[in-house]
Amino acid sequence: MPRPRYRACLQDGLKLDLNYLARKGLIKFGANIGARGISWSNSHRGDIASGTIIADMTDPSHAWFQIAMGRFIQQITLVSRPRHLGGHQWFFVCPVTGGLATVLWKPPGASRFCSRQAWGRQVAYRSQFLDMSDRACLGKERIKARLIGDLDPDAWDLPPKPKWMRWATYNKYLERFDDYEERLDDASIVSVGRRLGK
Repeated sequence: MPRPRYRACLQDGLKLDLNYLARKGLIKFGANIGARGISWSNSHRGDIASGTIIADMTDPSHAWFQIAMGRFIQQITLVSRPRHLGGHQWFFVCPVTGGLATVLWKPPGASRFCSRQAWGRQVAYRSQFLDMSDRACLGKERIKARLIGDLDPDAWDLPPKPKWMRWATYNKYLERFDDYEERLDDASIVSVGRRLGK
């Protein structure tokens, strides 16, 4: 049974993922590349917000990240920590908890970006609002999206192994996909049993 929806859904708000921003070239670890435009959208409502970000990461002891959206401006401290096998990992410093996070969230109606831990029980992930059948459907869709590549999504229930993927990895996806199928079959049997029992 899904939880009642008295908490805000994190995915309905805005998300800042430090590693994603670096992969997209919006920030550069160890550098300051100036102001960059950023926007958020979702499949239901299209574009939901846009703004400008600036990050100065040239000095690991005084690094910062700033986001501006209209009159909203928030500056967040950044820190760099050494990795066990060399190199460094960058983190946001949560403005509420002071903890390190690579992802910050601004749920609907919130006044600033904070770590997931700072929001506590006020928020939940979208999957927490789903029942077992919906979670199984979502799991199947995620696997399909990971494997589909440039194939026609309507032509495949489970796409074939992409050329770049290892067989062991593909077989793990296959096992998970089959597990989701089994959960959906079990839920269908229970649903039919309830209808017949009435």
